[in-house]
Amino acid sequence: MTQSDTVLVTGGSGYIGSQTVHVLRDAGHRVVVLDRRVPTDPSVIADAQFVLGDVADGPLVERLLREHDVGSVVHFAGDKNVGESMVFPERYFQNNVAGSLALLTAMAAAGVHRFVFSSSCSVYGTPASLPVTESSTIHPESPYAETKAMVERMLVWFDRCHGIRSLSLRYFNAAGADPGGMIGEDWDRTANLIPVVMRAAMGVIPEVQIFGTDYPTPDGTAIRDYIHVRDLADAHAGAIGYLTEGGPTDELNLGTGQGTSVREIVHLVREVGGRKVPTKEMPRREGDPVAVYADNQKARQVLVWEPRFGPRDIIQTAWNWHVGQLPADSQSETKKERSQAFDQ
Repeated sequence: MTQSDTVLVTGGSGYIGSQTVHVLRDAGHRVVVLDRRVPTDPSVIADAQFVLGDVADGPLVERLLREHDVGSVVHFAGDKNVGESMVFPERYFQNNVAGSLALLTAMAAAGVHRFVFSSSCSVYGTPASLPVTESSTIHPESPYAETKAMVERMLVWFDRCHGIRSLSLRYFNAAGADPGGMIGEDWDRTANLIPVVMRAAMGVIPEVQIFGTDYPTPDGTAIRDYIHVRDLADAHAGAIGYLTEGGPTDELNLGTGQGTSVREIVHLVREVGGRKVPTKEMPRREGDPVAVYADNQKARQVLVWEPRFGPRDIIQTAWNWHVGQLPADSQSETKKERSQAFDQ
């Protein structure tokens, strides 16, 4: 590897961050994880060095960058909940924008010039046309989305003024679990659809609420682009390689380019898990787009990357992960029910 191959991963104990840490270690990078939350299981961050702290602590970040001779930063740390951001916008601007500013300021002071940013397709808002390309209009519709757009705009100026080149990776709907069963999405910390459907299938909650069944889609439910978390992690490793080789600042969509409806997700969970999934039809939620899916051609070309996992793979790996988190007696019951026929 050329230049320093040490990577600082902020938020590296989280769902996508921990997957990325493993991919980076497998690729031979030295990794330092900075997070406000201690991983419940040290194996989640492989053998990376862990530092408890906040990206907003500029002196701490600058010291870490210098002491570990960091060459690249991958920035996951921040708050992520659209609904919560509508209630506490000040928290989101403080943690996501001010925190990122402190991190970038420390990088400029320490002379670190490669930055991979965890952005979001939410910066597009409700798209005017599909699939969504990187040239689609930026139109955030929540404080959370606005924070992502603001950091992306800051990055352009930090490149021009301090030479910090960056890739902003605009995720679509991250889902699934590590194929080896080690890392998955904590369903107690997320309101994302797939973990919610898993909880209903396993009897943890009474039902899945389907918000909107009268959309102009084949089955009446909203369509989203679900991308496997391992594919996202691979793209981050590719982004570091791109920047190390001198690639310029840019933005990339990370999605499969394939839309999957809410009903299709529920059906896949029924098939994979072999269990009924109770559902309750609800009115549409204000602000929910009919359909959102990516044009990922730019990411394929720039990163020499392509998604390897489809919707069934996402559901299967997620199911395996969530079953593994249940108490032993619940696991036995789940496996027994999976072998039985079901009707709904």
